[in-house]
Amino acid sequence: MAETLFTKILNKQIPASFVYEDELCFAINDVNPQAPVHVLVIPKRPLDRLSNAQIEDQALLGHLLLAVGKITRLLKIEDAFRLVVNNGAEAGQSVFHLHLHVLAGRAFHWPPG
Repeated sequence: MAETLFTKILNKQIPASFVYEDELCFAINDVNPQAPVHVLVIPKRPLDRLSNAQIEDQALLGHLLLAVGKITRLLKIEDAFRLVVNNGAEAGQSVFHLHLHVLAGRAFHWPPG
């Protein structure tokens, strides 16, 4: 997989303020927030999109969801947040390195749009 914006951030080639980091993932504030709280949770091992995940990615995918729980508790938003994963350009994915959007701090509606 080609180097992405997120691998450049992880490699300190692009500055970013980390909200969270562990051995498998990190989280940063989105530079174009869609809610008062908009954090991206990003695996350190690149995977271009969720639909390309394999059985060997199962533990990493579970770890990302557990990390979201830790991050939402850290940010005190654990009672009301939305988790979004865009898969493919037509779904809004602009960086082809899997990442989870954690959005909070405002009311959300259904369907999302």
